[in-house]
Amino acid sequence: MRQALAKARRREIGGILMAEQVEAGHFRLADFTIDEVTGSAAHFVRSVEHHHRALDRFYEETASDFVRFNYLGEWHSHPNHLPIPSSTDLASMQDLVEGERDIPFAMLLIVRTAWWRRLLLSATLFQRGAPPEPIEIIDGAKGNQT
Repeated sequence: MRQALAKARRREIGGILMAEQVEAGHFRLADFTIDEVTGSAAHFVRSVEHHHRALDRFYEETASDFVRFNYLGEWHSHPNHLPIPSSTDLASMQDLVEGERDIPFAMLLIVRTAWWRRLLLSATLFQRGAPPEPIEIIDGAKGNQT
């Protein structure tokens, strides 16, 4: 992800997050996609077709075990401002979980690089019938919490 952010420079990029549920309410990021084409300096909308193929591939690799492996949410960068959801981000994610797709919850991860290629990020949980709420991210490799 850091390499893609460096390549995109001041342009927003993003994609989808796929995860393994390790216990109820706790997920391990298993894979993510990167759409390096559709973003601009202040806006990102992912290519549905590109990410749909990646999600199909993920389900094939995980034997369609939807209880354990599934879509977790979306991510994108905010290279030119704080890595927190904009009003557009909030509305888009709320529409996703309140819409017709039978997605009861989704996470939005917003990232930005800082000095020494350190990642700054925020994670927000969106659930059907509930307001968005911040969630904790733990770097399993380092045991660090964000």
